[in-house]
Amino acid sequence: MYLIKKIFKKIAVFFDFLKFKKLDSDKRFALQRKDFYFQIGDKTAATGFDRHYIYHTAWASRKIKETNPSFHIDIASSLYFCALVSAFVPIKFYDYRTPDLQLPNLEIYKGDLMNLPFSDNEIKSLSCMHVVEHIGLGRYGDPIDPSGDLKAIKELKRVLAKDGNLFFVTPLGKPKIQFNAHRIYSLRMIKEYFSDFKLQELILIPERKGPMILNPAEEQINLETYGCGCFWFLKK
Repeated sequence: MYLIKKIFKKIAVFFDFLKFKKLDSDKRFALQRKDFYFQIGDKTAATGFDRHYIYHTAWASRKIKETNPSFHIDIASSLYFCALVSAFVPIKFYDYRTPDLQLPNLEIYKGDLMNLPFSDNEIKSLSCMHVVEHIGLGRYGDPIDPSGDLKAIKELKRVLAKDGNLFFVTPLGKPKIQFNAHRIYSLRMIKEYFSDFKLQELILIPERKGPMILNPAEEQINLETYGCGCFWFLKK
């Protein structure tokens, strides 16, 4: 059935092409069938988007604006986040796989989240978002390690300065590993891992619809299959 729908959508694009060609009187561009580049999934009633990545980067950007650090360290979060926030705060970005991204106020470094290149209590403003759940699953060429996420969290906690801010994002719901994509944590697990930190703010991005929810009840989070939790932690 899916294949049939796909064929019909491509046929519809071909008829759009014929209509466009007929109406194209000024011939400003070359218009040939050999240049077809079919896009068949975009005729929707509303513009779709990745709820996790649009909302969590929007949340984190606002937190950086609110806290206004002199500079910010990010560990392997969304490149969109780092690229945009570097417009108003200098950012040093560390990743296991370094991207070839060149922008003012954005410095790129190679880094291993299980062995960060910082001293204890060094970083005042730190983010690691939608990253820890992947560590140790081998998805990005990192070593297989069932405790990789816990080692990564330990490193984040080690390098954060006293009274420093950590913006941490991870999937929330019923705990499970969807190998080799990611882990999903319960709220109780994350609170336990950061029990020695102060939770300044918790945001839930529901999986299916609706806006971000400030300080949701644990029962609400438990109903999620693949929700997204945005945590603002302060090191005591």
